[in-house]
Amino acid sequence: MKAEQLISSAQNPKAKHLLALQQKSSLRREEGIFVVEGLRELGHCIDAGFEIDSLFVCPEYCAAADSLNLPCPTFSVTQKVYEKMAYRGSTEGIMATVKARPMSLSNLNLPEQPLIVVLESVEKPGNLGAVLRSADAARVDAVIVCDPLTDLYNPNLIRSSIGAVFTVPCVACSSEECIAFLKEKNIQILTAQLQDSKLYYDTDMRKGTAIVMGTESTGLTDTWRKAADAHIRIPMLGRLDSLNVSVSAAILMFEAVRQRNEK
Repeated sequence: MKAEQLISSAQNPKAKHLLALQQKSSLRREEGIFVVEGLRELGHCIDAGFEIDSLFVCPEYCAAADSLNLPCPTFSVTQKVYEKMAYRGSTEGIMATVKARPMSLSNLNLPEQPLIVVLESVEKPGNLGAVLRSADAARVDAVIVCDPLTDLYNPNLIRSSIGAVFTVPCVACSSEECIAFLKEKNIQILTAQLQDSKLYYDTDMRKGTAIVMGTESTGLTDTWRKAADAHIRIPMLGRLDSLNVSVSAAILMFEAVRQRNEK
């Protein structure tokens, strides 16, 4: 790997632009460019077919830099500048700007009896990232984010998902669009809620299923409650009445996995 230029100042236009992409979702949307940091995350991104726009490497932190041979402009970054550019400080020493490739519902290539996770208005990128990690582990066919309050290329989401945002098909759309899509595909809608619900392990998840989760603070809107084919709940035996959305999603996903692998 041969660097085209050494970036030794945080005032360098490319360094400033990368930092702005990290911080501003509006700029990411406007330019169709986002930032990936870390070897593992970048590897998943490349494997998923995303096009790398530019590569930034800090040789002091990235021993594997010489093994990379990507057809894109490559820049060497001093340790001091890298620490200012990077979302995670001094770790791993490699970052890239990547061309966005928005997915739509019509792009989803689903199997005959898909397992889908739907998240409505999840606000925290870290929660969404954790859900995506579980979705990857459970081999979920898609994650659909409805009425999102964070964009899918938020650097904290990419970091917390450890790149699972690239390994799991992930679509953002409105709740109305998602409901119409699920109904058209004859995929049952199971909403996770405490009211008017039955225990999750008493519900058949072997057929095409969408598990729908809301925010921890307000839960699901009536739009989803009314569209549901069944309401399910996780038994709460303590004094609290809620779990973190990523924990709840993982429990429900792996119940579907258990049922589908049951002899």
